[in-house]
Amino acid sequence: MASLYLFFLLFSLFFHSISSKNLILPLKIQSLPSGSLQNPPNKLSFHHNVSLTVSLTVGSPPQSVTVVLDTGSELSWLRCKKTPTSPLWYDPLRSTSYTPVPCTSPTCRTRTRDFTLPVTCDRKKLCHAIVSYADATSVEGNLAYDTFRFTNSDLPGVVFGCMDSGSSSNQDEDSKTTGLLGMNRGSLSFVSQMGFPKFSYCISSRDSTGVLLFGDAKISWLKPLSYTPLVNMSTPLPYFDRVAYTVQLEGIKVAGTVLALPKSVYVPDHTGAGQTMVDSGTQFTFLLGPVYTALKNEFLKQTKTVLRVYEDPDFVFQGAMDLCYRIDRTRVGLPVLPSVTMMFRGAEMSISGERLLVPVSGLIKGKDQIHCFTFGNSDLLGIEAYVIGHHHQQNMWMEFDIANSRVGLAEVRCDLASQKLGMGL
Repeated sequence: MASLYLFFLLFSLFFHSISSKNLILPLKIQSLPSGSLQNPPNKLSFHHNVSLTVSLTVGSPPQSVTVVLDTGSELSWLRCKKTPTSPLWYDPLRSTSYTPVPCTSPTCRTRTRDFTLPVTCDRKKLCHAIVSYADATSVEGNLAYDTFRFTNSDLPGVVFGCMDSGSSSNQDEDSKTTGLLGMNRGSLSFVSQMGFPKFSYCISSRDSTGVLLFGDAKISWLKPLSYTPLVNMSTPLPYFDRVAYTVQLEGIKVAGTVLALPKSVYVPDHTGAGQTMVDSGTQFTFLLGPVYTALKNEFLKQTKTVLRVYEDPDFVFQGAMDLCYRIDRTRVGLPVLPSVTMMFRGAEMSISGERLLVPVSGLIKGKDQIHCFTFGNSDLLGIEAYVIGHHHQQNMWMEFDIANSRVGLAEVRCDLASQKLGMGL
């Protein structure tokens, strides 16, 4: 899911194949451009922002592109027109392997059924798509086939969108990417086209290292994962994304206090509104209004003796996060805070420490740095869903088991996981 941008860090991703069925991609944040590590010679560049971005090549001869890795989207797409605000682009005229998708193709007629907007036929009888996102941005252009390359593998005939127009909510950040790599469960997502039954990632909150893995994670030192089933909806509903990684949130607790809410508030209603999506394309976590308000009030109650609220009714961080605090800039670290635990069917995700508050860049009041609670109100964004962003997935091994329709998670030191996988352990 395209969303709001906050900060920009550089991931350099180095990978090796551990079997014919697996690809492991250790990653490390660097402050300098990628390329400082020379072994192994093949590498992908990752950025950590509101989402992950990966650098690869597309076309014949290959053109370098940088795309957002988004588990909340299906269609992969590239900007196919250079503009002053979009200097990174892919030129289909330079690629001999580029082939547009005709309207009559089964790809256009049947494999686009889960797009939010129906595809159309343009004047040249080519398959035309418009992709819109929750932050009101959109892109449009034609579907096409071309060869995608990463590691030492060529992936011919990958379906993607060659987009020549669109709108942006953050032109500065969008100027640093060429497009998006869709990773949800739709038939045209990149992971579906690759044919991998599962993929995993782990993002560190300590020294900014981590790992991304395609395939089965048979790793001896990884403790057993807790699995929560994906929620499948056979009937199309107006507000339910059937190809998202939707899990069932059953409750939230602050320290040991469970929010006094009926479980029904977490269940999608007859329109599909209220699903819970695990999304790498969103930075923070957003809850529907009644649940957010209950969480906010309980967190305020439990932190009133250790945190000072930032009293400015006109300030809402990123448009949806209205609980902020004043933290003395001379203080080392945050005070002890109550953990917030999201309870799913069969699994829990506990958020603690520095993952609960984020400093607002540039917002200083006297001797205080303003920090905001990392949960926001979906209602303020106009999103009819619960969205679990990647900030709260830090130091969790996150497995997206498509074949078995489930998501697995386990707490792990992701910096150590990256080191161990880098050594082949």
